[in-house]
Amino acid sequence: MAQTNDTARQEEVRTKVRESYGRLAGAQAEGCCGPAEPCGGSAEVIAGALGYTLEELTALPDGANMGLSCGNPVALATLRSGEVVVDLGSGGGFDVFLAGPRVGPSGRAIGVDMTPEMIAKARRNTLAYRERTGLDNVEFRLGEIEHLPLADASVDVVISNCVLNLSPDKPQVWRDISRVLRPGGRVAVSDILLKKPLPPEIAGDAQALVGCVAGAISLEDTRAAMEAAGLSDIEFEEKPSYVQAMKETKDPLAKKVMAAIPPGEDVADYIASMNVTGRKPTAGN
Repeated sequence: MAQTNDTARQEEVRTKVRESYGRLAGAQAEGCCGPAEPCGGSAEVIAGALGYTLEELTALPDGANMGLSCGNPVALATLRSGEVVVDLGSGGGFDVFLAGPRVGPSGRAIGVDMTPEMIAKARRNTLAYRERTGLDNVEFRLGEIEHLPLADASVDVVISNCVLNLSPDKPQVWRDISRVLRPGGRVAVSDILLKKPLPPEIAGDAQALVGCVAGAISLEDTRAAMEAAGLSDIEFEEKPSYVQAMKETKDPLAKKVMAAIPPGEDVADYIASMNVTGRKPTAGN
């Protein structure tokens, strides 16, 4: 019975996230990481605070940057020509379209998203990408990040931008990342992690879930899940600029967290944007 209840809860979370991001795919509003409400600042301001360059942003197809980032995993991954890179929760194609020119005509950039509306949006953006770059090396697949539509050991790099926190089964996400990576392959994720438990009213809040906060787990739990999946060389780097951007743009979710925490504490005492990297060992290493 407990397993049945857990499965039902996981599917409820997926449905809630899928519906929220499906609505966002057809909207113009921009938000910090999640689609609950606009952030108060433009998508360009948010992306700039996270390390994306103006040159990168202006080269994107219109609508690909939806202001949902909490880091820059493309830069973090140091992509090389000829590699196959997969973006988990690719949305409108933002990081896929940035990765494509880096892996070049002999490489492949694949986006995976569970929201049909997002996949449709990204595929529409592909035509503009081809016209601007002259490349035909990106594609988008419908699927869940816990069960990736990819063959075993077929990928050089896995990236993700503020998405893993949305999964109700994060250990399974890491197991499937390890499954699709080739030996020696690497993962570079930007995500929201918890420094300490959130107040109950925030942890159970639907807006905080789709806004990438309520579903976040701790650094320690993330490391344990990665190690259990067989990944090594695991490193974490905090990026304070994201939480600062949330506060400066008067993000409604940041204000909600501030209202729930004890006086004298700050949003940054509870949540952090982290760069998370690791790799799949080669034989004997």
